[in-house]
Amino acid sequence: LELLRNYLHVERRERKTGSGKVERVEKLLFPRYHQWDVVSKLLAHVREGGVGHNYLVQHSAGSGKSNSIAWLAHRLSGLHDAGDNKIFHGVVIVTDRRVLDAQLQDTVAQFEHDKGLVVNIDKNSAQLRDALNDGAAIVITTLQKFPVIFEQVEHNHRKYAVIVDEAHSSQTGEAAAKLKKALGDTEAALAEFAAWEGRLADERETQEDERLRELASHGQHENLSFFAFTATPKDKTLDLFGESVPGSERKRAFHVYSMRQAIEEGFILDVLRNYTTYRTYYRLLKKSADDPRYATSLGAHAAMRFESLHPYNISQKTAVMLDHFLNITGTRIGGRAKAMLVTASRLHAVRYMKEFAAQIKAKHLTGVKALVAFSGEVVDTTGETYTEVGLNERIHGERIAENQLPARFEQEYNILIVAEKYQTGFDAPLLHTMFVDKPLASVKAVQTLSRLNRIAPDKVDTFVLDFVNTAEEIQRAFEPFYETTVLEEAVDPNIIYQIRGNLEEFRIFTNADVQRFDAALAQKASPQSSLARASATLAPVLDIYKTREEEEQRAFKTGLGRFNRLYNFVTQICRMFDEQMYVFALFAKCLARTLPRERTTSVDLDGRIDLEYYKLVKTSEGRIALHGSEKGYAGIKGEAGAGSKTEYDALSAIVERINERFATNFDPKDKVAPLKQIRDSLTSDATLAHLAQDGDENQLRMVYDEKFPAKVASIYDSNNEIFERLLHDKAFLEVVKEGLWQVVRAGFGKHVA
Repeated sequence: LELLRNYLHVERRERKTGSGKVERVEKLLFPRYHQWDVVSKLLAHVREGGVGHNYLVQHSAGSGKSNSIAWLAHRLSGLHDAGDNKIFHGVVIVTDRRVLDAQLQDTVAQFEHDKGLVVNIDKNSAQLRDALNDGAAIVITTLQKFPVIFEQVEHNHRKYAVIVDEAHSSQTGEAAAKLKKALGDTEAALAEFAAWEGRLADERETQEDERLRELASHGQHENLSFFAFTATPKDKTLDLFGESVPGSERKRAFHVYSMRQAIEEGFILDVLRNYTTYRTYYRLLKKSADDPRYATSLGAHAAMRFESLHPYNISQKTAVMLDHFLNITGTRIGGRAKAMLVTASRLHAVRYMKEFAAQIKAKHLTGVKALVAFSGEVVDTTGETYTEVGLNERIHGERIAENQLPARFEQEYNILIVAEKYQTGFDAPLLHTMFVDKPLASVKAVQTLSRLNRIAPDKVDTFVLDFVNTAEEIQRAFEPFYETTVLEEAVDPNIIYQIRGNLEEFRIFTNADVQRFDAALAQKASPQSSLARASATLAPVLDIYKTREEEEQRAFKTGLGRFNRLYNFVTQICRMFDEQMYVFALFAKCLARTLPRERTTSVDLDGRIDLEYYKLVKTSEGRIALHGSEKGYAGIKGEAGAGSKTEYDALSAIVERINERFATNFDPKDKVAPLKQIRDSLTSDATLAHLAQDGDENQLRMVYDEKFPAKVASIYDSNNEIFERLLHDKAFLEVVKEGLWQVVRAGFGKHVA
């Protein structure tokens, strides 16, 4: 009867078919055992223990988290204690995603039986304020709206259940603190402080001060219960929401539905079952006559970025991915399988999108259509500006709005090229293959690859082709989250005192500086002018900071940032009522914002280096095995940070060091220079340059096609092997031809319409 009344639900969704027709899909939802189990156990614990507890739920990605949250929210909103008193006055569902998860909104709203029970905060912060003040039963909002309205919420000693979707480090920051200040019962905390001081509440005039109210908002509140859901809990998440393991200093989740169990029960697929890795070997060539010096790390990063964005690298990897998609991915799930390419940057996504389009056109491929997804604008080295909508429209001839892209990908497109976007929170059951051309580690690796694990009719496996990460690196990333993730040791609140002591040893500021800052802050004025006056007192501290060596500055700045982060975190866990530490935290936060930014000028190596040899080699394939055991994090420590000396090297030394790391035994066929000869010959051709001046792209392409065979023939003497391959491998010839056309076109881009 409980299942019939509170869990069974008919989900109704609308979707567009390939022909554009909208159809209504209905599905009967019945809870999986782990969903029923977690809701039942949470309700039982709340009934018995009351309000004021934190709960962490570690449920594997793809295990139906949105439905679990919806069931829990509705049950908590109507939950009564043994005396038939309502336990919570409201339920607030919080996500830290600025674009609120539409799927979560829809899921929770569909479960309501009484109209108006659920309020989606999809407009502005005032809407959140009004919903809370009006006593809405269930409110769904983003975390970022609380800092705007936290002082405008009428509290009236209400009790709230706060459900956190994807609990991560944002829950330890300032926005989460403002949530507690908005919903927490600071009056009760002030009374507690007064009792601790041995004074009556009505005798303490100073406790009406805003500073004490801020201190009272710290720590846990007796009127707030937090229910945090995540598949990949970090150390701070475990410390903040986890429960202590009896007889040890460890912390773990209240309820676990592990990745291992979800795979074994067939609720999700094992994304590590078919995992293929490649390694890129290459040799760079210093081509400039001079030998400038660069900061070693910046120069090495620029050189490796040059290789990763090189047209030859992009074209070779694209050819591998297209071949794999056509021969393997495209045949899966009844021919409906999709693929995602995860790139290292937005510029990489742009270059890959253009290369995919060029090779699909050159090879006359059918059944494969790519979309690109990234935020904002990207300016290429050619000076051309790209947007997601503009680039998709340019290649496909139709405008696809940003909010339409997921649906269009589900319909007729089958490869999605992304840069950060859609790496998390993207639910596409037909996604079968992931191409990875970006370093992935820890939580990010699990979140990204878990896009593949959703089950669907006829979907029996997944596939990952990774150009960057090794099998061992991926295994290390997944291992802590395969079963139960634990924190070996809870944080010691004294950690912030330790870091402050470490910062004082730099002798960049004194206690007198902190007191002077506090005195300026306390002067009666508007909050903005008080802060400006207080900031002005930091000038002597900045003067001392600027006299220190670069490494010491970096170490101090690192420690200051660590203090600010951990102070926010520790005060989420416990309420210390330490006014002096609170003042120092304000001082440290203001000082961190005032310190001059480190000058990290980017290094441009265009024209100074080139790609001489290139080889793409498959290094492993098969299953990446995980081992079942409780793994997790060591305790959070309080080091203030260490300085690192900036090393400088000549460009030739940087190139040599990179070649030692990435080079191998190359064959003559691995030499990239012959293709560069063809490129240089084309880009320096006077006829092509003259036609480009006229701005007629069709005429330019026609002459390009006429001249291309002769340009290929010109390399016969310098590299007969490449010439023979171009002569007999038509697919390779077309890839080179289209790739060089893009280079030529881009080179003359300012003239071509």
